[in-house]
Amino acid sequence: MNQRSTNIACQLAESGFCTGHEPDSMEFSSLGGWVATRASGMKKNIYGNIEDLVIHIKMVTPRGIVEKNCQVPRMSTGPDIHHFIMGSEGTLGVVTEVTIKIRPVPEYQKYGSVVFPNFERGVACLREVAKQRCAPASIRLVDNAQFQFGHALKPQVASIFTSFLDGLKKFYITKFKGFDPNILCVATLLFEGDREKVLQHEKQVYDIATKFGGLAAGEDNGQRGYMLTFVIAYLRDLGLDYYVIGESFETSVPWDRVLDLCRNVKERIVRECKEKGVQFAPLSTCRVTQTYDAGACVYFYFAFNYRGISDPIHVYEQIERAAREEILANGGSLSHHHGVGKLRKRWMKESISDVGLGMLRSVKEYVDPNNIFGNKNLL
Repeated sequence: MNQRSTNIACQLAESGFCTGHEPDSMEFSSLGGWVATRASGMKKNIYGNIEDLVIHIKMVTPRGIVEKNCQVPRMSTGPDIHHFIMGSEGTLGVVTEVTIKIRPVPEYQKYGSVVFPNFERGVACLREVAKQRCAPASIRLVDNAQFQFGHALKPQVASIFTSFLDGLKKFYITKFKGFDPNILCVATLLFEGDREKVLQHEKQVYDIATKFGGLAAGEDNGQRGYMLTFVIAYLRDLGLDYYVIGESFETSVPWDRVLDLCRNVKERIVRECKEKGVQFAPLSTCRVTQTYDAGACVYFYFAFNYRGISDPIHVYEQIERAAREEILANGGSLSHHHGVGKLRKRWMKESISDVGLGMLRSVKEYVDPNNIFGNKNLL
């Protein structure tokens, strides 16, 4: 099923509907791909992850067609066969049909942002928002390095007046409120829904942020931060022209380990770069992107200048492998939504146990005994 997500979004919008599912890969991904990779979107707080949206799946396998006999909200018929399909990463068959939930296009949409004196305060705020179950469609917290990076990409102001206003805002935050520009961090917000409810929701979130020292930082910063996610993929390709190699990876982690995991992984990246002969300080940054009752998804970006390194791809792979090992050592998952593929399957036994891995292999052997779908993902 190669129905591009952008085509689906446009077709639904013509009739006043949406899926609400907006992964970072929105421009290039497909509905079948969302299912096969067990995808998550930036607005999952309202619309859910792909497993929350799916009603029905049909998959063609070497053994035949796999599907349920009805489209109902819930069944108690043993383990859910949809969960054999979602996240199978092309190892069992081809997803040919998917039925998912849709909703009316939200009446009102509003961006926002909050600046916090430090990352610790920001994480505490997001945890409280999750605890009160009042997260907006999207709430994402970027650390200081990512804030600085995003600020460097900010378009040049068009007028002296705008420049003056920006200067006043910076003065208020750094001088009057005492925020250190080298420590502060920013949360970007996106609210969607009925206008009156959005405004009530917005007040509730900002009131919580205030208790953790947060200051409202405006709609423009929120929208720019939200859109930066789509831009970064292009920056990665652009960087190769300037001897810079970089990538993103992610994990999910319990709330009580978020801070330690973020700090330790970023420090590990810096340390590994130095040990591998990288001459210049790398970019090592993170953001908390999705929140849950029990924890959060954390995204890491890292990049380094590979001048003077004979095999930068090998060095990159070593550094990413070390970072992944650090994530697991700090209580993080192998992946929140990027999946396993070929690069991370070495840690599958550690992640789901020897018996768990054996169960997956047994399904593979029964459904595809001749390994027709032998893409070497996952197992």
